[in-house]
Amino acid sequence: MSREHSINTPFLTIGLSVLNGGALLETAIRSIVKQSYESWELLIIDDGSTDGFIDTLSSLIDPRIIIVRDGFNKGLSARLNQAVMMARGKYFARMDHDDICHPERFTRQISFLEDHPEVDLLATRCVTINEQDQLIGSLPSPINHADICRHPWQGFYMAHPSWMGKTEWFRNNSYRDPAPYCCEDQELLLRTHYLSRFHTLPDFLLAYRIRNYTKWQKRFRTRIEMAKFQLNHFLRRGSFINALLSIFITFIRVCCDALTNFFYSASPQTKADSDVLFSSNEYEEWRRLIKSLKASVLRLSDEKSNDAKA
Repeated sequence: MSREHSINTPFLTIGLSVLNGGALLETAIRSIVKQSYESWELLIIDDGSTDGFIDTLSSLIDPRIIIVRDGFNKGLSARLNQAVMMARGKYFARMDHDDICHPERFTRQISFLEDHPEVDLLATRCVTINEQDQLIGSLPSPINHADICRHPWQGFYMAHPSWMGKTEWFRNNSYRDPAPYCCEDQELLLRTHYLSRFHTLPDFLLAYRIRNYTKWQKRFRTRIEMAKFQLNHFLRRGSFINALLSIFITFIRVCCDALTNFFYSASPQTKADSDVLFSSNEYEEWRRLIKSLKASVLRLSDEKSNDAKA
């Protein structure tokens, strides 16, 4: 596939909304630039950042990267809807500013979607990394639609930064705006899973960053917001058992969050890592990839610093 064709008629659009993404943003973008698949455009939608890091991306000169800025803070859902409406590709993919793509992510996802046109939304399995870029485990990842949607009251295990699907599907199923606090993706999945088809690739194609610590108040608010839209959804459909299960699961999760917060505050060093569910070969591959991306970012940072001194 020629670069000229890739630039002029992108087959894939990646939407990346960022608000004060910090130094991690460049690593995420470099993992996209290094994709084996070339026919893409990356829409970086700045949601009113004030940290100045987007201004440092001048070294990433690539005509496929488009930065959109208007100075306002409109929220993630509004920005994702904006990216979908701007998209020129047949397919639309999600990406977050602090995660890392495997070089084969887009190639494998597009190949699957082209071979399985009945699938509307495709995710991948994800390794997890901490804020120090250390591999710590993996996310739970049901593979087929039935397993993904088996317990809607419990939520849908499809890592949102790994999503890819038809742009038409995203346009027909826009994010709710204003969105429920920190759970816009779960609301979209709940609303659409009856008439859509979901799938997850069994390959580990994205490194999902887990924050070392999340405030209990934020977790609590997210749990309550999720419970609200789940209850409204289930009650409208007459699914009273699912509504009760949603309340029960929310209660259990809030209690677990409170206990986690207590023990973390008492002894931060005891925070457990996720279960490691990938092979040693996969571990080494991801370790080398992350190390390589970090090295390239540091090298360019040093070059910028030397140029500034000169």
